[in-house]
Amino acid sequence: MSAAKPDVVVVGAGLAGLACALRLHEGGTAVRVLEASVGIGGRVRTDVVDGFRLDRGFQVLLTAYPETRRVLDYTALDLRAFLPGALVRRAGRFRELTDPWRRPGRALRSLTAGVATLADGLRMARFRGRVRRGPLEELFRRPETSAMERLHAEGFSAGMIEGFFRPFLGGILLDRSLSASSRMLEFVFRMMAEGDVAVPASGMGAIPEQMAGRLPEGTVRPGARVAAVSPHEVRLDSGETIAASAVVVATEGPEAARLLGLPAPGSRPVTCLYFAAEKAPVEEPILVLDGEGAGPVNNLCFPSRVAPSYAPAGATLVSATVVGGAASDAGEDALEIAVRKQMEAWFGAQVRGWRHLHTYHIRHAQPEQRPGALEPVERPVRLESGLFVCGDHRDTASLHGAMLSGRRAAEAVLARP
Repeated sequence: MSAAKPDVVVVGAGLAGLACALRLHEGGTAVRVLEASVGIGGRVRTDVVDGFRLDRGFQVLLTAYPETRRVLDYTALDLRAFLPGALVRRAGRFRELTDPWRRPGRALRSLTAGVATLADGLRMARFRGRVRRGPLEELFRRPETSAMERLHAEGFSAGMIEGFFRPFLGGILLDRSLSASSRMLEFVFRMMAEGDVAVPASGMGAIPEQMAGRLPEGTVRPGARVAAVSPHEVRLDSGETIAASAVVVATEGPEAARLLGLPAPGSRPVTCLYFAAEKAPVEEPILVLDGEGAGPVNNLCFPSRVAPSYAPAGATLVSATVVGGAASDAGEDALEIAVRKQMEAWFGAQVRGWRHLHTYHIRHAQPEQRPGALEPVERPVRLESGLFVCGDHRDTASLHGAMLSGRRAAEAVLARP
C-alpha cells in the first residue's frame, strides 16, 4: 500500500525520524519522511565492500537501552554480543580487564593485569551499584560534572583512569579528555551493567531497515533534500513545496540548527578505518584499547569475531577508530601509514598483509554534551505550533536518545488540540 497524502512531514530518515514516523503511524496519522540521501539510517548505516559489512564508524547497540528494547525486535536482528571487558595495551603488552559480575572466573586475571588495583575493584563495585540504584530518570537528576571529574571524585587510581577509562570512555563519548557530562558516563555504565554490547548479525544498518519495514510502502522519500521549513510547509532544493499540518525536523544537530535557527550543538568527530585480514590476531570477540595514549588508534576490534557475517568466509574484518578531528585533516594516506605503524607494534609483521577497505571521516558523529548540555536531559521538542524537532541533540547522544526524542516529538504532534 502506498503512503497516503501526509498530514505530518518528518525531515530526516535517521533513527529519530524513523522512530517519530513509527509512533505517528501507530497513532493513525499519515506521515511522509523526506531523506536527503539515497538511503535510510542517517549515521547508522552499513555498506558492503568486497563482501565485508562496514558500519559507518564503529557503532554498537547497548541492549539495555529502554527505548531500543521498546521499539526493536532483538530476535529478528540476530544480535551478537562482545565479551564483557577489554584488552588494554599498556606498557608494551596486552592486559585483560573483564567484568567480574559477568565473568567471575577471570576476575583474578584483571586484578593482576597491572591496570586496576584491588581498591579500584572495590570502587568499581560501589560506582556500579550507585548508577544502577533507582529509576533511570533519577540518575539524570543527580549533580552533574565532567566525566573525568566524576572518576577522580570516585577515587579511581591514575592507572585505572589512564589505562582503561580514558580509551574506553573516549571511544564511547568520542572524547579522550573525558570533558563530557558525567551523566553520560553514569548512563553508559548503567546500560552496560544491565545488558550486552552487541551488533546485529547483518550490521548496524539492520536497525533502521527494521524500523522502516514497519512503515507503509512509500512513506520514506529518498533524494529529497530540504532547503527550508516552516510550521506547515517544507520546501525542497528542487523548489517543490509540501504542505502539512505539522513538520518535524529530525536531522542531526548541525542541519537542524541550519533549518531552524537553533544554536548548533557542537560536534564530536571520529574516523574509522577498515582492513581485510586473513586472520585476527585476537581470538575472542573483545574490544582492544590503547591504554598508552600513543595513538592514533584509540580502540580496535574485529567485528567478524563478534558476528562472522561481517566478513566473507575465511577472512577477518578489522575496525580501527581514531577519535577527534585531527585525523581527517592529516590526509588519508598519512593516517593509514600511522595506523599501520601502531598496529604493527601491537601485532607484528602480519599487519603488513592487511588490505585497506575504506576510511570513514565522520565530522558529526555525536553532538557535544559537556556539563550543562543535559540540563534537562529531555530538551523541548515542540518549537511552535506546527513545528517540532527531534534527534540525539535533544536527548542523550545515543541510539536510545535519538529514538526516544523521536517518540517524544511524535507524541507532542499527536497531543495537538
